[in-house]
Amino acid sequence: MSEPEKPIRNSELGIRNETATDADKNSAQEVPPEDDGTMSLTEHLTELRARIIKSLIGIAVGSCIAWFFLDEITKWMVEPVGKLYYMKPGEAFFTYLKIDITAGFLIALPIIFYHAWRFFLPALTRGERAVLGILVPASVILFFVGLAFSFFLIMPTALKFFMGFGEESENLQVMFSFGNYFDFVIMFVLPFGFVFELPLVIIVLGKLGILTSEWLGKYRRYVFFFSFVIGALVTSPDVFTQVAVAIPVVLLYEVGYLVVKYILRR
Repeated sequence: MSEPEKPIRNSELGIRNETATDADKNSAQEVPPEDDGTMSLTEHLTELRARIIKSLIGIAVGSCIAWFFLDEITKWMVEPVGKLYYMKPGEAFFTYLKIDITAGFLIALPIIFYHAWRFFLPALTRGERAVLGILVPASVILFFVGLAFSFFLIMPTALKFFMGFGEESENLQVMFSFGNYFDFVIMFVLPFGFVFELPLVIIVLGKLGILTSEWLGKYRRYVFFFSFVIGALVTSPDVFTQVAVAIPVVLLYEVGYLVVKYILRR
């Protein structure tokens, strides 16, 4: 005969339940808070700080790399105007430092965009987060396309336009300051890098439900108008150059609008 089953004591049940509860707690702790979409405000701020720190470290490493090529970078930047001058004792040093940090930022751009998109993507589902592999390289490519567009098309035209005022006067001679010229280049080049991110920003905001195709269509005419206004402000009176500036902005907006309307169906 088989031995009768021993009754299970309440204390044993309590131990087993406690063990199971601890196991559930441990398994719950193994799931990153960003995966379940229930991060608190403090956790979001902590994650944001961590990603900013990592991006700054990337810029620091990029600046260290760029320092070894600083002369080549500077020579390439000043090629459109030739020889430059510095008017203050510390101007050359601090301008070189700004060039180095800017170059470090551009080198670290993939890291910066990765952490920027990674911070916002937890609002999407796990399947939709796979789009991160497309957003990061697309962001970097569009940013550099915007930089090249501005440096090789917009800036030379703007330089020619502004230099024309001094050349018309017999009492004025064109002498570019090293620091002022670098600030001028940054003012014209970097904004276009961010402008070329417009379609990706529209697509992500559309996916999150913040923007709709109806809203984008409603304000389309204003975007067109201000694109040509900006083109007229940052270029010479040449109509062709003004259109060349406005058309890319309009096309980028249209790409984002069409994706939101016909692919995301928002």
